[in-house]
Amino acid sequence: MSADWWVRDDLRREDGRLIFAGQDAAALADQYDRPLFVYSGARIRANLDRLRGALAASGCDHRLYYAMKCNRFPPLLRMLAETGAIGIDICSPDELDLAIASGIPAVNISFTGTSVANRDLDRLLAEPDLHINCDSLSQIRRIGERTPGRAIGIRVNPGYGTGYGDNERLSYAGERTSKFGIYREQWAEALALAAAHRLTITTIHFHVGCGYLSQQLDAWGRAVGAAADFLADLPDARTVNIGGGLGLPHKAGDTPLDLDRWAAIIGRHFGGRGLTVAVEPGDYLVKDAGLLLLSVVGVERKRDTLFVAVDGGFNLHPEPAHYGLPCEPVACVVADPDRTAWQPVTLAGNVNEALDLWAEDHPMPPLAEGDRIALINAGGYGSAMSSNHCMRGDFFELLI
Repeated sequence: MSADWWVRDDLRREDGRLIFAGQDAAALADQYDRPLFVYSGARIRANLDRLRGALAASGCDHRLYYAMKCNRFPPLLRMLAETGAIGIDICSPDELDLAIASGIPAVNISFTGTSVANRDLDRLLAEPDLHINCDSLSQIRRIGERTPGRAIGIRVNPGYGTGYGDNERLSYAGERTSKFGIYREQWAEALALAAAHRLTITTIHFHVGCGYLSQQLDAWGRAVGAAADFLADLPDARTVNIGGGLGLPHKAGDTPLDLDRWAAIIGRHFGGRGLTVAVEPGDYLVKDAGLLLLSVVGVERKRDTLFVAVDGGFNLHPEPAHYGLPCEPVACVVADPDRTAWQPVTLAGNVNEALDLWAEDHPMPPLAEGDRIALINAGGYGSAMSSNHCMRGDFFELLI
Protein backbone atom coordinates (compact mmCIF):
# COMPACT_ATOMS: atom_id res chain seq x y z
CA MET A 1 0.00 0.00 0.00
CA SER A 2 1.21 3.51 -0.77
CA ALA A 3 2.61 5.42 2.17
CA ASP A 4 -0.04 8.02 1.42
CA TRP A 5 -2.92 5.56 1.65
CA TRP A 6 -5.49 8.37 1.51
CA VAL A 7 -4.60 9.62 -1.98
CA ARG A 8 -7.40 9.78 -4.54
CA ASP A 9 -8.27 11.97 -7.53
CA ASP A 10 -9.58 14.87 -5.46
CA LEU A 11 -7.09 14.53 -2.56
CA ARG A 12 -3.48 14.36 -3.70
CA ARG A 13 -0.18 16.21 -3.93
CA GLU A 14 1.00 18.40 -6.78
CA ASP A 15 4.60 19.59 -6.54
CA GLY A 16 4.55 18.77 -2.85
CA ARG A 17 1.39 20.76 -2.10
CA LEU A 18 -1.82 19.16 -0.85
CA ILE A 19 -4.70 19.63 -3.28
CA PHE A 20 -8.25 19.03 -2.07
CA ALA A 21 -11.34 19.50 -4.24
CA GLY A 22 -9.21 21.40 -6.73
CA GLN A 23 -7.93 23.83 -4.10
CA ASP A 24 -4.50 24.35 -2.58
CA ALA A 25 -5.06 23.43 1.08
CA ALA A 26 -2.26 25.65 2.43
CA ALA A 27 -3.55 28.63 0.45
CA LEU A 28 -7.05 28.08 1.85
CA ALA A 29 -5.66 27.97 5.38
CA ASP A 30 -3.73 31.19 4.74
CA GLN A 31 -6.94 32.99 3.78
CA TYR A 32 -8.64 32.30 7.12
CA ASP A 33 -5.70 32.03 9.55
CA ARG A 34 -7.68 30.05 12.10
CA PRO A 35 -9.01 26.48 12.24
CA LEU A 36 -10.95 25.78 9.05
CA PHE A 37 -13.27 22.90 8.20
CA VAL A 38 -13.44 22.62 4.41
CA TYR A 39 -15.86 20.28 2.63
CA SER A 40 -16.01 19.04 -0.95
CA GLY A 41 -19.48 19.12 -2.46
CA ALA A 42 -18.31 17.01 -5.39
CA ARG A 43 -17.02 14.27 -3.08
CA ILE A 44 -20.29 14.22 -1.13
CA ARG A 45 -22.30 13.86 -4.33
CA ALA A 46 -19.96 11.10 -5.58
CA ASN A 47 -20.37 9.20 -2.31
CA LEU A 48 -24.14 9.59 -2.59
CA ASP A 49 -24.16 8.28 -6.17
CA ARG A 50 -21.99 5.29 -5.21
CA LEU A 51 -24.32 4.36 -2.38
CA ARG A 52 -27.42 4.73 -4.53
CA GLY A 53 -25.83 2.45 -7.12
CA ALA A 54 -25.16 -0.23 -4.52
CA LEU A 55 -28.72 -0.07 -3.23
CA ALA A 56 -30.08 -0.37 -6.76
CA ALA A 57 -27.97 -3.52 -7.20
CA SER A 58 -29.60 -5.02 -4.09
CA GLY A 59 -32.83 -5.36 -6.05
CA CYS A 60 -34.80 -3.53 -3.35
CA ASP A 61 -36.68 -0.30 -3.57
CA HIS A 62 -34.75 2.15 -1.43
CA ARG A 63 -34.77 5.55 0.17
CA LEU A 64 -31.92 7.56 1.66
CA TYR A 65 -31.99 9.85 4.68
CA TYR A 66 -28.87 11.84 5.55
CA ALA A 67 -28.09 11.64 9.28
CA MET A 68 -27.92 15.34 10.13
CA LYS A 69 -26.16 14.76 13.46
CA CYS A 70 -23.03 14.00 11.44
CA ASN A 71 -22.67 17.50 9.97
CA ARG A 72 -25.30 20.25 10.07
CA PHE A 73 -23.44 23.00 8.16
CA PRO A 74 -26.37 24.81 6.46
CA PRO A 75 -24.78 25.15 2.98
CA LEU A 76 -24.08 21.40 3.02
CA LEU A 77 -27.69 20.66 3.99
CA ARG A 78 -29.00 22.96 1.27
CA MET A 79 -26.78 21.25 -1.30
CA LEU A 80 -28.18 17.84 -0.32
CA ALA A 81 -31.72 19.19 -0.49
CA GLU A 82 -31.07 20.50 -4.00
CA THR A 83 -30.04 17.05 -5.23
CA GLY A 84 -33.59 15.82 -4.63
CA ALA A 85 -32.08 12.38 -3.99
CA ILE A 86 -32.09 12.25 -0.22
CA GLY A 87 -34.15 13.07 2.85
CA ILE A 88 -32.93 13.87 6.35
CA ASP A 89 -32.86 11.80 9.52
CA ILE A 90 -33.03 13.91 12.67
CA CYS A 91 -32.73 13.21 16.38
CA SER A 92 -34.07 16.43 17.95
CA PRO A 93 -36.77 19.06 17.36
CA ASP A 94 -34.16 21.73 16.59
CA GLU A 95 -32.79 19.49 13.86
CA LEU A 96 -36.32 19.28 12.47
CA ASP A 97 -36.48 23.07 12.23
CA LEU A 98 -33.09 23.24 10.54
CA ALA A 99 -33.97 20.49 8.05
CA ILE A 100 -37.14 22.29 7.01
CA ALA A 101 -35.29 25.62 6.78
CA SER A 102 -32.72 23.91 4.53
CA GLY A 103 -35.39 22.94 2.01
CA ILE A 104 -36.37 19.43 3.12
CA PRO A 105 -40.16 19.04 3.54
CA ALA A 106 -41.39 17.17 6.61
CA VAL A 107 -42.60 14.27 4.48
CA ASN A 108 -38.94 13.56 3.61
CA ILE A 109 -37.74 13.70 7.21
CA SER A 110 -37.56 10.87 9.71
CA PHE A 111 -36.99 11.21 13.44
CA THR A 112 -35.02 8.59 15.34
CA GLY A 113 -34.24 9.82 18.84
CA THR A 114 -33.76 8.53 22.34
CA SER A 115 -34.75 9.78 25.82
CA VAL A 116 -37.38 12.02 24.24
CA ALA A 117 -39.09 14.49 26.59
CA ASN A 118 -42.77 15.39 26.31
CA ARG A 119 -41.86 18.89 25.13
CA ASP A 120 -39.88 17.27 22.30
CA LEU A 121 -42.78 15.00 21.34
CA ASP A 122 -45.19 17.91 21.26
CA ARG A 123 -42.98 19.80 18.82
CA LEU A 124 -42.42 16.75 16.64
CA LEU A 125 -46.07 15.70 16.53
CA ALA A 126 -47.03 19.17 15.35
CA GLU A 127 -45.67 18.06 11.95
CA PRO A 128 -48.20 15.44 10.81
CA ASP A 129 -46.05 14.41 7.82
CA LEU A 130 -42.97 13.69 9.94
CA HIS A 131 -42.14 10.00 10.33
CA ILE A 132 -41.17 8.99 13.87
CA ASN A 133 -39.26 5.84 14.79
CA CYS A 134 -40.06 5.01 18.42
CA ASP A 135 -37.07 4.03 20.52
CA SER A 136 -38.84 2.92 23.69
CA LEU A 137 -42.10 1.65 25.15
CA SER A 138 -42.56 5.06 26.75
CA GLN A 139 -42.38 6.81 23.38
CA ILE A 140 -44.97 4.48 21.89
CA ARG A 141 -47.36 5.06 24.80
CA ARG A 142 -46.96 8.84 24.87
CA ILE A 143 -47.36 9.18 21.10
CA GLY A 144 -50.47 7.01 21.27
CA GLU A 145 -51.91 9.17 24.04
CA ARG A 146 -51.34 12.34 22.02
CA THR A 147 -52.10 11.21 18.48
CA PRO A 148 -54.00 7.91 18.45
CA GLY A 149 -54.20 6.33 15.03
CA ARG A 150 -50.88 7.75 13.82
CA ALA A 151 -48.46 5.70 11.70
CA ILE A 152 -45.14 5.07 13.43
CA GLY A 153 -41.93 3.11 13.13
CA ILE A 154 -40.37 1.07 15.90
CA ARG A 155 -36.65 0.88 16.47
CA VAL A 156 -35.71 -2.64 17.50
CA ASN A 157 -32.53 -3.90 19.08
CA PRO A 158 -31.58 -7.27 17.55
CA GLY A 159 -29.00 -8.01 20.25
CA TYR A 160 -26.14 -8.07 17.75
CA GLY A 161 -23.89 -5.16 16.86
CA THR A 162 -20.60 -4.10 15.34
CA GLY A 163 -18.53 -1.02 14.59
CA TYR A 164 -15.18 0.23 13.34
CA GLY A 165 -12.40 -2.07 14.49
CA ASP A 166 -14.92 -4.03 16.60
CA ASN A 167 -14.77 -1.10 19.03
CA GLU A 168 -17.40 -1.61 21.75
CA ARG A 169 -17.88 2.15 22.04
CA LEU A 170 -19.06 2.17 18.43
CA SER A 171 -21.47 -0.76 18.76
CA TYR A 172 -25.09 0.18 19.45
CA ALA A 173 -26.24 -3.38 20.10
CA GLY A 174 -24.58 -6.55 21.30
CA GLU A 175 -23.67 -8.36 24.50
CA ARG A 176 -23.71 -5.19 26.56
CA THR A 177 -27.26 -3.94 27.07
CA SER A 178 -27.80 -0.72 25.12
CA LYS A 179 -30.22 2.14 25.71
CA PHE A 180 -31.30 1.97 22.08
CA GLY A 181 -34.41 0.28 20.75
CA ILE A 182 -36.93 -2.39 21.73
CA TYR A 183 -35.46 -5.78 22.63
CA ARG A 184 -37.18 -9.05 21.71
CA GLU A 185 -38.34 -9.57 25.31
CA GLN A 186 -40.16 -6.20 25.15
CA TRP A 187 -41.65 -6.82 21.72
CA ALA A 188 -45.04 -8.19 22.77
CA GLU A 189 -45.60 -5.22 25.07
CA ALA A 190 -44.63 -2.80 22.30
CA LEU A 191 -47.13 -4.38 19.91
CA ALA A 192 -49.84 -4.28 22.58
CA LEU A 193 -49.22 -0.60 23.31
CA ALA A 194 -49.41 0.26 19.62
CA ALA A 195 -52.64 -1.70 19.21
CA ALA A 196 -54.21 -0.09 22.29
CA HIS A 197 -53.76 3.33 20.71
CA ARG A 198 -54.53 2.23 17.15
CA LEU A 199 -51.01 3.08 16.01
CA THR A 200 -50.06 1.53 12.68
CA ILE A 201 -46.48 0.24 12.57
CA THR A 202 -45.33 0.93 9.02
CA THR A 203 -41.55 0.81 9.59
CA ILE A 204 -39.09 -1.33 11.47
CA HIS A 205 -35.81 0.41 12.24
CA PHE A 206 -32.47 -0.81 13.57
CA HIS A 207 -28.98 0.66 13.82
CA VAL A 208 -26.33 -1.60 15.27
CA GLY A 209 -23.06 0.31 15.10
CA CYS A 210 -20.85 2.95 13.50
CA GLY A 211 -17.96 2.81 11.08
CA TYR A 212 -18.11 -0.87 10.13
CA LEU A 213 -15.93 -2.00 7.23
CA SER A 214 -15.66 -5.20 5.22
CA GLN A 215 -14.25 -7.29 8.07
CA GLN A 216 -17.34 -6.48 10.15
CA LEU A 217 -19.85 -7.40 7.43
CA ASP A 218 -20.42 -10.93 8.71
CA ALA A 219 -21.31 -9.55 12.14
CA TRP A 220 -23.47 -6.87 10.53
CA GLY A 221 -25.23 -9.56 8.50
CA ARG A 222 -26.11 -11.49 11.67
CA ALA A 223 -27.63 -8.33 13.12
CA VAL A 224 -29.63 -7.73 9.93
CA GLY A 225 -31.00 -11.27 10.05
CA ALA A 226 -32.03 -10.95 13.69
CA ALA A 227 -33.73 -7.60 13.01
CA ALA A 228 -35.56 -9.00 10.00
CA ASP A 229 -37.22 -11.60 12.22
CA PHE A 230 -39.29 -8.85 13.84
CA LEU A 231 -41.08 -8.28 10.53
CA ALA A 232 -43.10 -11.48 10.96
CA ASP A 233 -45.36 -9.63 13.43
CA LEU A 234 -45.81 -6.48 11.30
CA PRO A 235 -48.34 -7.03 8.53
CA ASP A 236 -48.54 -3.28 7.82
CA ALA A 237 -44.79 -2.72 7.54
CA ARG A 238 -43.76 -1.22 4.23
CA THR A 239 -40.27 0.02 5.12
CA VAL A 240 -37.27 -1.48 6.85
CA ASN A 241 -34.75 1.13 7.94
CA ILE A 242 -31.30 -0.40 8.36
CA GLY A 243 -29.83 2.71 9.98
CA GLY A 244 -26.42 4.01 9.06
CA GLY A 245 -22.94 3.17 10.29
CA LEU A 246 -21.29 2.48 6.93
CA GLY A 247 -17.61 3.15 7.52
CA LEU A 248 -14.58 4.31 5.59
CA PRO A 249 -10.83 3.83 6.07
CA HIS A 250 -9.21 5.87 8.84
CA LYS A 251 -5.64 4.60 8.65
CA ALA A 252 -3.25 2.63 6.51
CA GLY A 253 -4.35 -1.00 6.35
CA ASP A 254 -8.08 -0.31 6.58
CA THR A 255 -9.98 -1.98 3.75
CA PRO A 256 -12.84 0.07 2.26
CA LEU A 257 -16.33 -1.25 2.80
CA ASP A 258 -17.28 -3.76 0.12
CA LEU A 259 -20.56 -2.26 -1.06
CA ASP A 260 -21.31 -5.27 -3.27
CA ARG A 261 -21.25 -7.60 -0.23
CA TRP A 262 -23.19 -5.04 1.79
CA ALA A 263 -25.90 -4.79 -0.86
CA ALA A 264 -26.05 -8.58 -1.24
CA ILE A 265 -26.82 -8.93 2.49
CA ILE A 266 -29.66 -6.43 2.11
CA GLY A 267 -31.04 -8.22 -0.93
CA ARG A 268 -30.84 -11.62 0.74
CA HIS A 269 -32.94 -10.54 3.70
CA PHE A 270 -35.35 -8.05 2.16
CA GLY A 271 -35.49 -8.67 -1.57
CA GLY A 272 -38.79 -9.81 -3.08
CA ARG A 273 -40.82 -8.86 0.01
CA GLY A 274 -42.37 -5.66 -1.31
CA LEU A 275 -40.41 -3.57 1.18
CA THR A 276 -38.58 -0.29 0.78
CA VAL A 277 -35.13 -0.32 2.36
CA ALA A 278 -34.26 2.98 4.02
CA VAL A 279 -30.67 3.88 4.90
CA GLU A 280 -29.36 6.73 7.09
CA PRO A 281 -25.76 7.40 6.02
CA GLY A 282 -23.87 10.20 7.68
CA ASP A 283 -20.16 9.41 7.80
CA TYR A 284 -20.19 7.56 4.50
CA LEU A 285 -21.37 10.69 2.71
CA VAL A 286 -19.41 13.45 4.39
CA LYS A 287 -16.52 12.21 6.53
CA ASP A 288 -13.91 11.76 3.80
CA ALA A 289 -15.29 14.88 2.08
CA GLY A 290 -13.86 17.13 4.79
CA LEU A 291 -10.54 18.39 6.10
CA LEU A 292 -9.71 20.33 9.24
CA LEU A 293 -6.90 22.76 8.48
CA LEU A 294 -4.72 23.83 11.41
CA SER A 295 -1.57 25.93 11.82
CA VAL A 296 1.67 24.92 13.52
CA VAL A 297 2.36 27.24 16.46
CA GLY A 298 5.40 25.50 17.89
CA VAL A 299 7.84 22.62 17.44
CA GLU A 300 9.71 21.47 20.53
CA ARG A 301 11.35 18.33 21.82
CA LYS A 302 10.49 17.32 25.39
CA ARG A 303 12.54 14.40 26.61
CA ASP A 304 12.21 11.74 23.92
CA THR A 305 9.13 13.20 22.22
CA LEU A 306 9.04 15.78 19.42
CA PHE A 307 5.85 17.80 19.89
CA VAL A 308 4.23 19.75 17.09
CA ALA A 309 1.72 22.19 18.59
CA VAL A 310 -1.23 23.34 16.51
CA ASP A 311 -3.91 26.00 16.95
CA GLY A 312 -6.86 23.66 17.33
CA GLY A 313 -7.73 21.07 19.95
CA PHE A 314 -9.89 18.01 20.40
CA ASN A 315 -12.88 20.21 21.27
CA LEU A 316 -13.11 21.06 17.56
CA HIS A 317 -13.38 17.40 16.61
CA PRO A 318 -14.04 15.24 19.69
CA GLU A 319 -14.55 11.95 17.87
CA PRO A 320 -10.87 10.86 17.76
CA ALA A 321 -10.50 11.39 21.52
CA HIS A 322 -13.87 9.87 22.45
CA TYR A 323 -14.01 6.93 20.05
CA GLY A 324 -10.48 6.32 18.80
CA LEU A 325 -11.42 7.17 15.21
CA PRO A 326 -8.28 8.92 13.95
CA CYS A 327 -8.12 11.95 11.69
CA GLU A 328 -4.70 11.42 10.14
CA PRO A 329 -2.50 14.54 10.05
CA VAL A 330 -0.99 15.44 6.69
CA ALA A 331 1.41 18.32 6.01
CA CYS A 332 -0.06 20.74 3.49
CA VAL A 333 3.37 21.36 1.94
CA VAL A 334 6.06 18.69 1.67
CA ALA A 335 9.53 19.60 0.44
CA ASP A 336 10.97 16.13 1.06
CA PRO A 337 8.90 13.61 -0.89
CA ASP A 338 11.50 10.86 -0.32
CA ARG A 339 10.83 11.09 3.43
CA THR A 340 14.51 10.88 4.32
CA ALA A 341 14.15 13.64 6.92
CA TRP A 342 10.77 12.59 8.24
CA GLN A 343 10.51 11.64 11.89
CA PRO A 344 7.79 10.60 14.34
CA VAL A 345 6.02 13.47 16.08
CA THR A 346 3.20 13.91 18.56
CA LEU A 347 0.66 16.43 17.34
CA ALA A 348 -0.73 18.41 20.27
CA GLY A 349 -3.73 20.71 20.36
CA ASN A 350 -4.30 23.94 22.30
CA VAL A 351 -6.74 22.69 24.97
CA ASN A 352 -5.51 22.24 28.54
CA GLU A 353 -6.27 18.53 28.68
CA ALA A 354 -3.75 15.69 28.57
CA LEU A 355 -5.82 13.78 26.02
CA ASP A 356 -5.64 16.66 23.53
CA LEU A 357 -3.32 14.83 21.15
CA TRP A 358 -4.28 14.42 17.49
CA ALA A 359 -1.64 11.75 16.85
CA GLU A 360 1.34 10.13 18.59
CA ASP A 361 4.54 8.87 16.99
CA HIS A 362 3.20 9.88 13.60
CA PRO A 363 5.81 10.25 10.80
CA MET A 364 5.84 13.77 9.37
CA PRO A 365 8.26 15.98 7.42
CA PRO A 366 10.19 18.75 9.16
CA LEU A 367 7.71 21.37 10.34
CA ALA A 368 8.09 24.96 11.52
CA GLU A 369 5.90 27.65 13.02
CA GLY A 370 3.38 28.88 10.49
CA ASP A 371 3.19 25.64 8.49
CA ARG A 372 -0.26 24.22 7.79
CA ILE A 373 -1.52 20.74 8.62
CA ALA A 374 -4.64 19.00 7.32
CA LEU A 375 -6.53 16.43 9.36
CA ILE A 376 -8.25 14.15 6.89
CA ASN A 377 -11.63 12.45 7.47
CA ALA A 378 -12.83 15.53 9.37
CA GLY A 379 -16.10 16.00 7.49
CA GLY A 380 -18.25 14.00 9.91
CA TYR A 381 -18.82 14.41 13.65
CA GLY A 382 -16.32 17.27 13.82
CA SER A 383 -17.95 20.68 13.76
CA ALA A 384 -21.28 19.13 14.77
CA MET A 385 -19.76 17.79 18.02
CA SER A 386 -17.49 20.75 18.70
CA SER A 387 -17.56 22.72 21.93
CA ASN A 388 -16.16 25.94 23.31
CA HIS A 389 -14.12 24.15 25.98
CA CYS A 390 -11.40 26.50 27.27
CA MET A 391 -13.11 29.04 24.96
CA ARG A 392 -11.15 27.48 22.09
CA GLY A 393 -14.17 26.84 19.92
CA ASP A 394 -13.50 29.41 17.18
CA PHE A 395 -13.39 28.02 13.62
CA PHE A 396 -14.65 28.63 10.10
CA GLU A 397 -16.46 26.26 7.75
CA LEU A 398 -16.36 26.32 3.96
CA LEU A 399 -18.17 24.24 1.35
CA ILE A 400 -16.44 24.02 -2.00
